[in-house]
Amino acid sequence: MKTLSRLLNARIAARVLLGCLLLGHPALRPALAGETAASAAAAIPDRPEKLSFPPLSYEPPDPVQFRVALASGPIAYVVPDNELPLVNIVVYVRVGKYLEPAGKEGLASLCGYLLARGGTQSKTAEELEERLAFLAAQLNSGVGDTQGSVSLNLLSKDLEEGLAILREVLTQPRFQENKLALRKQQMLQSMQQRNDDSGDIEAREADFLRFGEEFWANRHSTAASVNSITQEDLRQFHRQWFHPASFVLAVSGDFERGEMIRKLEQLFANWPFAGTPPPPIPANPRLAEPAVYLVNKEVNQGRVSLLLPGIKRDDPDYFPVMVMNDILGGGGFTSRIMNRVRSDEGLAYSAFSSFPGGIYYPLTFTAGFQTKSRTVAYALSIVRDEIKRITTEPVTESELETSIRGFVDRFPRTFATKTQIANTFAQDEFTGRFAREPGFWKHYRARVEKVSREEVLRVARKYLDLDRLVILVVGDKKEILLGHPDHPVRLADFGGGRLVDVPLRDPLTMKPLPVATSSSTGR
Repeated sequence: MKTLSRLLNARIAARVLLGCLLLGHPALRPALAGETAASAAAAIPDRPEKLSFPPLSYEPPDPVQFRVALASGPIAYVVPDNELPLVNIVVYVRVGKYLEPAGKEGLASLCGYLLARGGTQSKTAEELEERLAFLAAQLNSGVGDTQGSVSLNLLSKDLEEGLAILREVLTQPRFQENKLALRKQQMLQSMQQRNDDSGDIEAREADFLRFGEEFWANRHSTAASVNSITQEDLRQFHRQWFHPASFVLAVSGDFERGEMIRKLEQLFANWPFAGTPPPPIPANPRLAEPAVYLVNKEVNQGRVSLLLPGIKRDDPDYFPVMVMNDILGGGGFTSRIMNRVRSDEGLAYSAFSSFPGGIYYPLTFTAGFQTKSRTVAYALSIVRDEIKRITTEPVTESELETSIRGFVDRFPRTFATKTQIANTFAQDEFTGRFAREPGFWKHYRARVEKVSREEVLRVARKYLDLDRLVILVVGDKKEILLGHPDHPVRLADFGGGRLVDVPLRDPLTMKPLPVATSSSTGR
């Protein structure tokens, strides 16, 4: 007992001594105070900008590690993650608005919406909804311009039942009549509001200017087209385009990889219909002629979009363009347009530019802002001046460094979770990036860091040609044309003096409504 007591006392004494050292016991402070204070003071810079950090060490995951070519047809990216007892499956589908027959505009959207919400052969829509709620599962579906998706998120213990539901949704959707009628009614009600919000008008008319009146993406649904869609139309559209050869999967969550691959093979085996390979996405956009296009809408603020021809994302200039745009207006509060329009002049809450690389066809450069009607022309002159400035003089070393460091330091967020990894690689597969450049993410940062001031100036001069500028203004025409008494600039100073009145469109037919006055004849 005495020996045990001595051992316990020795351990207690050792822990007390260690605690004193760590906590700075008064008895020990005189000997340590000078040394500790001096070393702590030396370790803290006197200014925040003097803080230094070791270089970030990070390597992106390799897509080949997760890629599986299923014998049943689809390509799947399978990424196990046992942190939570959840499984997430997304089936991306090569389908879209571009496949809608003429006169059936809205068919793709209706099909995508009702797949997960219109029941299946064995379950009514109400029964399916009730069962999913019991499983605490989320089932969603949709079809956009160039891509569709069906997604399922559920507890891993319910995976077998979830896969059975997913199979039936993909192969035997019910498109329940009352759900179809309700959705068509909702679509018609939404159409009636097409001219209520100036932001919606701006987005719609900007697309007409970007791509042209006849471009497939500008064929909007109408009351007539939606009312003409039947259950049989939905079934034919579904059976034509929803088949395994058109699927790309992103699968992540709590599972063993080999077992999940086996389940996926079963999920897509023995598909009950053949389907049709989708044609190439039409790629014939046509930017409008340079001018100021004005949509009269009696609101307090004017919305402005400035458009220029763009590029595709596989263009050799993609990375210099990305950095150039970030400095010009894509970098938020570090960008020139935001600083001039908002911070310096207080004319807008947000002012920006974007220069995305198109996947299937070039997307336009866009700069935009929203400001009071009387200051539209003045704010527009500032944005134009900033576009001109970046084409005439090199950006500063500080601007270049800030932009590059931002892209490099944010890069790991692309792969922050296993779900993001699966979806990023599935999207690369879907859009053809993996086939063309499987090492895109591996070389991403090095390509960003290679961008120089000279490259930024070169691409700015190449792509930001103000003589080709297309300007869209949505707002109170009378107030906007008055301009601001403190700033002599007028809207007529832009677009080569060509001002085009753009009519609002009938919300149910999308045909132009009469314009009271017009400064020019159409587009």
